Amino acid sequence: MTKPAARAPQRSNARSNRARILATARQELGRNPDATLEEIAQASGVVRRTLFGHFPGRAALLEALAEEASDTLRSTLAAGSERFGPAEPPERALASFVLTMWAVGDRYRLLLALARRDLGSARVTEVLAPARAGVTAILERGQRDGVFHRHLPAAALSAGLEAMTVALLEEVNARALRDDGTRTALATLIAAGVPEPAARAAVERAQTA
Repeated sequence: MTKPAARAPQRSNARSNRARILATARQELGRNPDATLEEIAQASGVVRRTLFGHFPGRAALLEALAEEASDTLRSTLAAGSERFGPAEPPERALASFVLTMWAVGDRYRLLLALARRDLGSARVTEVLAPARAGVTAILERGQRDGVFHRHLPAAALSAGLEAMTVALLEEVNARALRDDGTRTALATLIAAGVPEPAARAAVERAQTA
């Protein structure tokens, strides 16, 4: 009868170790993309065997980070759904979307490059799919309202804007750009066809909403 009680702390410790390893991996890989699993284990305060018990290789660790990023993205989208919804003007909804998603992208920005290299572009596309769908819905509404240009289908325009955002995140990685999301939100609206003065006003309203 005492065995289940004895196993419960072990399960709790295992979850705690796993969460600590993932948090440390984000930090260490952010500083050094080539950090080894041994270095991440040491920084996490666990022995090598413990890390490999959770993540048997680098790909497994990156996959876990990709899944964490996907979960964070989905929960952030759900929490901000009112700011992106049909009650908001399309240009403000798009600005709010970019500003909200930038925080997630900034947290996992290095993962984008690492996952593409280690897990493949298809996995990165899968992680980003909910964000692309959200942007596409906003763009479709804005195109119907005449707010965004229509020379590209909304899905194609969404893919292009996503690529621009990823490129800007990579510029942050390279320390060639400093941005809290404001500059990227402005660039996104302009690229979608909103004149610069109106785009600036929409970003400012989104920031104060």
